[in-house]
Amino acid sequence: MTNETQMSIKMEPELRDQFMAVAAAHHRPAAQIICDLMRLYIADSEKPNALTADTIRQGLKDEDVFHASSESELFKQLEI
Repeated sequence: MTNETQMSIKMEPELRDQFMAVAAAHHRPAAQIICDLMRLYIADSEKPNALTADTIRQGLKDEDVFHASSESELFKQLEI
Protein backbone atom coordinates (compact mmCIF):
# COMPACT_ATOMS: atom_id res chain seq x y z
CA MET A 1 0.00 0.00 0.00
CA THR A 2 1.37 3.43 -0.96
CA ASN A 3 0.60 6.91 0.32
CA GLU A 4 0.22 8.29 -3.20
CA THR A 5 -2.66 10.51 -4.17
CA GLN A 6 -3.98 11.83 -7.46
CA MET A 7 -3.86 15.38 -8.69
CA SER A 8 -5.62 17.03 -11.64
CA ILE A 9 -3.90 19.74 -13.63
CA LYS A 10 -5.56 21.85 -16.31
CA MET A 11 -3.34 22.74 -19.25
CA GLU A 12 -3.43 23.33 -22.95
CA PRO A 13 -3.78 20.09 -24.94
CA GLU A 14 -0.72 20.98 -27.03
CA LEU A 15 1.42 21.41 -23.91
CA ARG A 16 0.24 18.06 -22.55
CA ASP A 17 0.92 16.31 -25.85
CA GLN A 18 4.42 17.77 -26.09
CA PHE A 19 5.19 16.88 -22.48
CA MET A 20 3.94 13.32 -22.86
CA ALA A 21 5.99 12.89 -26.04
CA VAL A 22 9.19 14.10 -24.37
CA ALA A 23 8.55 11.91 -21.30
CA ALA A 24 8.02 8.88 -23.54
CA ALA A 25 11.15 9.68 -25.55
CA HIS A 26 13.14 9.68 -22.29
CA HIS A 27 11.41 6.50 -21.06
CA ARG A 28 10.20 8.22 -17.89
CA PRO A 29 6.71 8.24 -16.41
CA ALA A 30 5.10 11.66 -16.66
CA ALA A 31 4.09 11.51 -12.97
CA GLN A 32 7.71 10.98 -11.94
CA ILE A 33 8.82 14.02 -13.93
CA ILE A 34 6.05 16.14 -12.38
CA CYS A 35 7.08 15.02 -8.88
CA ASP A 36 10.72 15.88 -9.66
CA LEU A 37 9.69 19.32 -10.92
CA MET A 38 7.59 19.91 -7.80
CA ARG A 39 10.53 18.96 -5.55
CA LEU A 40 12.82 21.34 -7.47
CA TYR A 41 10.25 24.13 -7.23
CA ILE A 42 9.96 23.62 -3.47
CA ALA A 43 13.75 23.52 -3.00
CA ASP A 44 14.18 26.68 -5.11
CA SER A 45 11.60 28.52 -3.02
CA GLU A 46 13.41 27.96 0.28
CA LYS A 47 14.88 31.22 1.51
CA PRO A 48 17.73 31.11 1.87
CA ASN A 49 18.56 27.83 0.20
CA ALA A 50 21.36 25.67 1.61
CA LEU A 51 24.06 27.10 -0.68
CA THR A 52 23.07 30.68 0.11
CA ALA A 53 22.97 29.94 3.86
CA ASP A 54 26.46 28.35 3.72
CA THR A 55 27.82 31.29 1.75
CA ILE A 56 26.40 33.76 4.28
CA ARG A 57 27.92 31.78 7.17
CA GLN A 58 31.32 31.70 5.45
CA GLY A 59 31.15 35.42 4.75
CA LEU A 60 30.35 36.22 8.36
CA LYS A 61 33.43 34.21 9.38
CA ASP A 62 35.49 35.99 6.69
CA GLU A 63 36.08 32.63 5.00
CA ASP A 64 36.38 32.34 1.21
CA VAL A 65 35.99 36.12 0.89
CA PHE A 66 37.70 38.25 -1.73
CA HIS A 67 38.80 41.79 -0.90
CA ALA A 68 39.54 44.16 -3.76
CA SER A 69 39.90 47.89 -4.25
CA SER A 70 38.34 47.84 -7.71
CA GLU A 71 36.21 45.73 -10.02
CA SER A 72 39.17 44.83 -12.19
CA GLU A 73 41.17 43.67 -9.16
CA LEU A 74 38.24 41.54 -8.02
CA PHE A 75 37.80 40.03 -11.50
CA LYS A 76 41.52 39.25 -11.58
CA GLN A 77 41.29 37.46 -8.19
CA LEU A 78 38.26 35.52 -9.41
CA GLU A 79 40.05 34.74 -12.68
CA ILE A 80 37.22 36.19 -14.73
